[in-house]
Amino acid sequence: MYEPGPPRTTSVGESVELAARSPDADGTYRWRVRDAPADSALSAGDGPDPDATGPPSTATAAGSAASTAVLRAGETSRDDDPVVHLAPDAPGTYVLALDAPDGTHRQRVRAFPDERRETEIRVPAADIPTDGDDEVDRVSLLWPHNENRLGLDRAERDGDEWVATVRVPPGRHGFGFVPDGDRSAAYHGDCEVSGPGRPRISLDAAVVEGDGPEESDRLRLTAEIEPAPAVDDVERAGDPDALDVTFLVDDRDADPETVAAIESRADGRTLSVPLDELPDSVRIRAAPHGERYGAAETVRVETDASDGDAAEATAASVAVADPNPTPEWAESPTIYEVFVRSFAGDTLPTTFAEIERRVEYLDHLGVDALWLTPVLASPTDHGYHVTDYYDTAADLGSRESFESLVDACHDAGIRVVFDLVINHTSRDHPTFQLHSAGVDAYADHYRRTDAAADVTGIDWAELGDGDAPDYYFEWGRIPNLNFDSPAVRGWLLDVVDEWAGVVDGFRADVAWGVPHGFWKEVADRVPDDTLLLDETLPHDPFYGEGEFHRHYDTSLYETLRAVGAGEEPADAVEAALARGEWLGFDDGRSQMRYVENHDEDRYLAEYGRDALRAAAAVTFTLPGAPMIYAGQERGNETYRGPIRWHDGDNDLTDFHRRLVALRGAEPLLRDGDVTFEGRAADVRVVEGDAERVIAYERTPAGGDGSEADPLLVVVNFATEPATVAVPDGVETDLLGDGSAVDRDGGGDGDAGVRVAVDAAAVLR
Repeated sequence: MYEPGPPRTTSVGESVELAARSPDADGTYRWRVRDAPADSALSAGDGPDPDATGPPSTATAAGSAASTAVLRAGETSRDDDPVVHLAPDAPGTYVLALDAPDGTHRQRVRAFPDERRETEIRVPAADIPTDGDDEVDRVSLLWPHNENRLGLDRAERDGDEWVATVRVPPGRHGFGFVPDGDRSAAYHGDCEVSGPGRPRISLDAAVVEGDGPEESDRLRLTAEIEPAPAVDDVERAGDPDALDVTFLVDDRDADPETVAAIESRADGRTLSVPLDELPDSVRIRAAPHGERYGAAETVRVETDASDGDAAEATAASVAVADPNPTPEWAESPTIYEVFVRSFAGDTLPTTFAEIERRVEYLDHLGVDALWLTPVLASPTDHGYHVTDYYDTAADLGSRESFESLVDACHDAGIRVVFDLVINHTSRDHPTFQLHSAGVDAYADHYRRTDAAADVTGIDWAELGDGDAPDYYFEWGRIPNLNFDSPAVRGWLLDVVDEWAGVVDGFRADVAWGVPHGFWKEVADRVPDDTLLLDETLPHDPFYGEGEFHRHYDTSLYETLRAVGAGEEPADAVEAALARGEWLGFDDGRSQMRYVENHDEDRYLAEYGRDALRAAAAVTFTLPGAPMIYAGQERGNETYRGPIRWHDGDNDLTDFHRRLVALRGAEPLLRDGDVTFEGRAADVRVVEGDAERVIAYERTPAGGDGSEADPLLVVVNFATEPATVAVPDGVETDLLGDGSAVDRDGGGDGDAGVRVAVDAAAVLR
């Protein structure tokens, strides 16, 4: 019952959290080391250091005074250690044991070599804004590598520059230098570290017959590993010759001897195991690695011998499947996000009943899923400061009214996605108030930090000498919950259970702030047809390791904004997709493609109507799940303002509706591959701004046997139509936004078809 989950992979210096599942807060838990790499400071029999704390971040520079124990206990007031944090100090395999109320469980962690590289971030002092003539007293480094905590990692003054010495993996890392805790005055830049991207893996499973009557049939898993593509001079490609794979059997499914026997059958990128040596059900994880390691893929192998004897298993009785598959309905859905308190318009207050009265509009638009911003009790309009996880917001309506809305959506064939906010609560939540007042039962419910790092100016109630609640950015109204506490984990798992039976999916707010181990437990806990969508900024492939099905595509989002602003050419879209692969994503269909959301300025207001239509067309004609933020299709220019019903842009709405319908009618737009070569590379701009035009082709997915004709997509971000020459064979524009104007090449000797493209053309 309390087993800690699957084998984990990480790298030296990258901490991994290990916890008992479905914890009983009243139980006793002890972790100890059974084995560790020879070069590690850990030895068999070691337990966690209860007094150790981690450095400010994993990016802390070498030689810093900040240090951390290799194995440290979670930060609670408990005498035992239900949660521990392992920060490997040497490559290799760490084997730990968890003594729990139901027995002893085994947990392995495979650590790969340290990927971090030391570098300096230097910013001229003159580039950091000051308040009048006042000098800047301190500059904080703010970025994902310290979980966006202000005041933890500080830059030092070096002459005319502010300097931070850090250790980070290869890549381009956005950062902020924040003067005196004022994020509105931050200097933003990129820290570029040369090195390869992450490898990507896909597993192929087959059952092969034995060589003779005395030899058992075998399960053969073959890993196909792709190196990272080249993106630019900084983010170079990986070395194909350095790639390998490590197979890890889930310790929950077999005893250590069986695990070792199966893993010993690995030969390079292939694992071949006689069926009679496999347990009835076993999960096998494959992690790619080379110069860096990548996100692992897992398969579940089921052997169903008729008499229950594994020795009788045959090819016909073996099933291999993804243990956390994407729900069929969520393979490529069109998602519609509603900011709940503005959807009814500019006079009526929005309630669940008012949203239900407009479900017919969603049906007319053709969307597959409705994502509602938080609907639980909260003192804010946006709802992300939750004060009660079990009750809906009074101004929106009762739980019964919410369930009626869900039923109405289901009747229209629309799924409902619930905004799950469990990284933090409102500081007005009774639990935080009891925590702050020193009630013992709530002492561990929230994370605490050094009050010296506080930037809010609040005189926080202390629970320990010089401490304060932990929060991200300057978000002092939403303190972070403490996932080191089994009481908190149990509470939030119950919240997931409470709503999983009502809705069809969860969008996880601030998913990056919650431990991976918790999300893995959630993924194993929810019903099989539940969509899990993460908000991870920037997007990270490791949240797809048995956790989330769909991810915010921050790479494409940022590129579409840059193209709209004229800062990048339209063909930067190709580089955005390559960057996703460079980061380690192996399937573009796992991305949620969007141009705006409730946290960002409206694309229309920033870049204009023509660029918006082009950007929306890109999100609908690439692999993945396109998302429309309510009002995007009506011409809204305020990011959380009321939907423009009576004064909306019906032509823009119709354009989005046609995009939705075309995607639904054309399987290649949902499931096909994308290429910028071949016919797409032959597209030439004859009239118009070539920098604002991009072409790509959607082709049948490799190996699916489809004979569908490829689709050629041409997108124009310019304010004026572009005339493009496309290869022969084009017959029609499926979107109807461009038209063939000349099949004879325009009389200049240039053969082919000319197409006038307003925003986009999808050509067959």
